[in-house]
Amino acid sequence: TPTKSSPPHTQITIASPLGGAAPLDPSSVEAFKGDPISAKFLAEKESLWKNTEKLSSFLGRAGEFEAIFYVGGHGPMFDLATDETSHKLINEFYAHNKIISAVCHGPAALTHVKLPSGGYLLDGQPVTGFSNAEEEQAGLTSVMPFLLEDKLREATGGRFEKAEEPWGAHVVVARGGRLITGQNPSSATPLGEKVYEAIFGDLKD
Repeated sequence: TPTKSSPPHTQITIASPLGGAAPLDPSSVEAFKGDPISAKFLAEKESLWKNTEKLSSFLGRAGEFEAIFYVGGHGPMFDLATDETSHKLINEFYAHNKIISAVCHGPAALTHVKLPSGGYLLDGQPVTGFSNAEEEQAGLTSVMPFLLEDKLREATGGRFEKAEEPWGAHVVVARGGRLITGQNPSSATPLGEKVYEAIFGDLKD
């Protein structure tokens, strides 16, 4: 997970559109129950997602943070893709030259973000996210409001990238290092490393 690359002094703030308890994707919990870092985070950091802050409370505060990160799970497909508050927040982070990052289904939050210039955040930018093949293999294609790969291809003008095989790790860095996306759960750790490097410099062992 991205938290594997977080140095001890990193502070994580978790927000959601409504605030309060944010549901965890059960399939993600099951898939990573054998990962010691994910299991430790699940056991020790429950308060982070049981008491999320409201997205709107961060408007005007982008300067207080180094990056904004959209997690995976299928939730972003249903709310964050069209959430106007989220779009405003992304614009503020962009205006402050902060890092905008997302993994798995998280890039859904980026698909409709319009910049003050009139263009869109993803115009002509290489990105990645959960692929059609992965969605099909997960057995959830029929219940998705849209297919993320298709939407990202549309939003970027065809610049969607993915690993050679489904579920392979793939991370894409764009907009001079300020836009960082990961394809799927196996991309979370390398994405976290890229975000770390963008903030702190080269990742050291």
